[in-house]
Amino acid sequence: MSLPAISRPRTVVSCTLLVIALCAGVTACGSDGNPLSARPYDAADQISFNASSEGRKKADPDKPLEVVSEDSDGRITDVTAYDSSGRHVAGELAADGGRWHSTSPLAANASYTVRVSTEDEDGAPGRKVLTFDTGKPTTKKHLDVTFGPKKGTYGVGQPITAELSRPVKDRAQRAVVERALKVSSTPATDGAWHWVDDKKLHYRPKDYWPAQATIQVRSNLQGIKIGDRMWGGTAKPLTITTADKVIAVTDAAAHQMTVYKNDEIVRQIPVTTGMPGYDTRNGVKVVLAKEGTVRMTSASIGASDFYDLIVHHSVRVTHSGEYVHAAPWSVGSQGYANVSHGCTGMSTENAAWFYENIREGDIVKVINSAGDTMAPFGNGYGDWNLDWSKWRTGSALLGGTPEGPTPADRARLRPQSV
Repeated sequence: MSLPAISRPRTVVSCTLLVIALCAGVTACGSDGNPLSARPYDAADQISFNASSEGRKKADPDKPLEVVSEDSDGRITDVTAYDSSGRHVAGELAADGGRWHSTSPLAANASYTVRVSTEDEDGAPGRKVLTFDTGKPTTKKHLDVTFGPKKGTYGVGQPITAELSRPVKDRAQRAVVERALKVSSTPATDGAWHWVDDKKLHYRPKDYWPAQATIQVRSNLQGIKIGDRMWGGTAKPLTITTADKVIAVTDAAAHQMTVYKNDEIVRQIPVTTGMPGYDTRNGVKVVLAKEGTVRMTSASIGASDFYDLIVHHSVRVTHSGEYVHAAPWSVGSQGYANVSHGCTGMSTENAAWFYENIREGDIVKVINSAGDTMAPFGNGYGDWNLDWSKWRTGSALLGGTPEGPTPADRARLRPQSV
């Protein structure tokens, strides 16, 4: 498809249209000496082409098609490229008319026709028709997958991640990838992948993982064709386990944190959360790391009032710097008022206990804060802030399909022996 980058001057366009009309008649053209009235000349010596038809060497479909003007005083005015099926190739023409290149991929094992229009320094039109065939791609693009997190034991809120080595935008190709990424757990639980962007997927169950579970992740993608010249590559399998179910719920309005272990309350902790203007985010957050002693400054969050503190027993829950940590300077407000810059602060004793009993992947949930709800992606693991129906819409396989029975449902429906 021709995509000229600039328009020709109005007078030239008008004359060219007039010449075309005149040349279409019976009267011969070119007798008056006007270059614009001449029949198009053969422009073969004025252009170069990176997919030569000479020798019938087949072009590499992975390389873009390129047509270059070799005439310093002339220029390319139009390029049209299409295959034997009539499919046009999109392209861009440089503003000076010196170069045209394709912007859409060529097909493998196809025959192409390229029609090039030029004009010389006097404005006389030139034409050249080129043909070439493409062969098999000289290289295959492989899509490798890296699973996360690292092997280990995590809390029941830890999502599984899959990082792709190449972007995948087409929904049909996404379905091929997703179908090959396998996640299983013992005890069994239903879950789904969700495309965060073109190169990243997250997997989580409808509810949290079972406690004391073993989760295995693998890819069957290697050697599978995903799209034109893109094939599945390598992926190292992953096994993680979960520990006890630990969920810390902070009620920002009541200034209290309640810690549950396997659904039983094990500790209640007076806390302070974000003051007005620095309100702590609502919603479910997954512990990202236990960082221990951390230097926290007002510059890190753009606070107008200066602070520079060494903070102990720090547990990170967002990439932007929200922590649960020891705050001995605010003990008088803990349980009564919110005075922090967004973190959840508690006494040194309670923070030491919390740090000892929490792990990466555990849940920290905030309710009744004036802050916004944590975003699902981009600032840590806010995956659980999407309800299950919305989560499934991010799957190339499950989006738009009705929800089926869970493993528990299937167990109840299993015929009983008599």
